[in-house]
Amino acid sequence: MVDVLTGITIKSPISQVSEYAANPDHAPEWYENIKSVEWKTPKPLKLGSQIAFRAEFLGRELAYVYEIAEFIPEKKFVMKTANGPFPMETIYKWEAINENHTRMTLRNIGNPNGFSRIMSLFMAPMMRRANMKDLKKIKAILEQ
Repeated sequence: MVDVLTGITIKSPISQVSEYAANPDHAPEWYENIKSVEWKTPKPLKLGSQIAFRAEFLGRELAYVYEIAEFIPEKKFVMKTANGPFPMETIYKWEAINENHTRMTLRNIGNPNGFSRIMSLFMAPMMRRANMKDLKKIKAILEQ
């Protein structure tokens, strides 16, 4: 079981940060490992929406479908894998520091059963590094 929490402060209003981050179409722009996104249910985003992601992690291609489990605009966004090799829950939270600064956290909770037991020992530190890179990228995009 892994549970990784990372966070960053972004010089951008909470509405802009949450709107951008919670739009799955933007994921390949700021997630280094996500290569493509395909909507399995019709837009717009709502509870129960399903989105297929194709990612690369640790030299492996992963294909999985996330289902939107919770969405409170400008507060919280939760996706859970509906299928795939790595059962995962991804949680974004946003907190306004002031009208121009937002604290965003990214949390991944999952069970890396698609990987060897030895490799799973290294998953949390590798995920933490990858998540921080992703948060730095979204920060750079939104602060342009």
